[in-house]
Amino acid sequence: MITVVGLDGGPPPASLPALLASAALVVGGARHLASVTVPSGTRTVVMGNVPAALDAIAEASGNDAVVLASGDPGFFGIVRALRERGHEPRVLPAVSSVAQAFARAGLPWDDALVVSAHGRELRRAVNACRAHPKVAVLTAPGSGPAELARELFPQTPRTFVVCENLGEPDERVVHVRPAEASTRPWRDPNVVLVLDPRHAVGAKGWLAGGRPGPSAWALPEDAFAHRDSLVTKAEIRAFALAKLGPRVGDMVWDVGAGSGSVAIECARFGAAVVAVEKDEASCERIRANVRAHEVKVAVSRGTAPDVLRHLPDPDAVFVGGGGPEVVRACAERALRSVVVTLAALERVRPTMDALTAEGFTVEAVQIQANRLSPLPGDVHRLAATNPVHVVWGERHPTTVRPPEPPRRRPVTDLPGGAL
Repeated sequence: MITVVGLDGGPPPASLPALLASAALVVGGARHLASVTVPSGTRTVVMGNVPAALDAIAEASGNDAVVLASGDPGFFGIVRALRERGHEPRVLPAVSSVAQAFARAGLPWDDALVVSAHGRELRRAVNACRAHPKVAVLTAPGSGPAELARELFPQTPRTFVVCENLGEPDERVVHVRPAEASTRPWRDPNVVLVLDPRHAVGAKGWLAGGRPGPSAWALPEDAFAHRDSLVTKAEIRAFALAKLGPRVGDMVWDVGAGSGSVAIECARFGAAVVAVEKDEASCERIRANVRAHEVKVAVSRGTAPDVLRHLPDPDAVFVGGGGPEVVRACAERALRSVVVTLAALERVRPTMDALTAEGFTVEAVQIQANRLSPLPGDVHRLAATNPVHVVWGERHPTTVRPPEPPRRRPVTDLPGGAL
């Protein structure tokens, strides 16, 4: 029998001494092994190399084994790895580090996102923090409070609650701004609460992790303030959203955003979003629409492609009518997909060529919607909208380009907006 015991700095389970006495193998981090009394002659394995530790557990099959873990081992913990190896462990959980962290901050956490920053997941954790007001980040060496803060400062106004060695005698809980967090040394292990102080307590709901996704998308054009009908039509938006695939942890650019309709729809799916427009009047219109829809979208004023240089690498990009130079600049940075809408047929081939040159698999379609329109006498006609050419490129999962090293972004690059 494999028994996984969670430790949170408080008194261990009363059954732990008996479990250790009968175990042929005890596995745990060096800190956990040092905190218990393992009988002489019992094999111990330090959980520094998880695959090696799992191999040792498999070799001990038929004998009792004890695995010591932090907090609740079923929450981003070793229980998943054991089940994936075919084991059926008994679990004695302690209080999770996330629950302890929010308790120290005196905050509810049913409305919080919980994300892991281990390995390459740091950028996804950062994007979640950009888009959501309350996020708990499970850190790792090299992906800790300082690295998180450097990515968020100065564009994302947040407060950090850094919780080190929770439950231990040297526990430390520090409230700090990202500017300071980026330069301070921090001790592992730690959990970071990234909070928008204006929305530290969300509305009461029924779903843990924040509000559910949108019940509808491709909203009607009159849901957005716009000028001279310069808004992406709902039918085109529906198709574009399907190809962009915005989700929590993503960064999306809306280049040539117009009214910001695509940017806002992506934000409603939980993605971090930057809307790019070249004039202040359009930027202010986007901000007004963002406020009306109660989402978070950063607004960057400037002319593409120059304005794109200091933005974080996007997972997906929507380009509203940009030329080949703009499309090429977006494709060079996009990690997953680029969607371009065009009015003129002659611009389709150069756009496809620009995406193909950057390693995308490219397709194109013309979309025209005929909307039912009433006529006198209780009859109707089909009113045609202008045809739109949609070109999209997708990177194959095996060829997805890894994100570039973080770019230092002066705050002046995002006038009127914040990430």
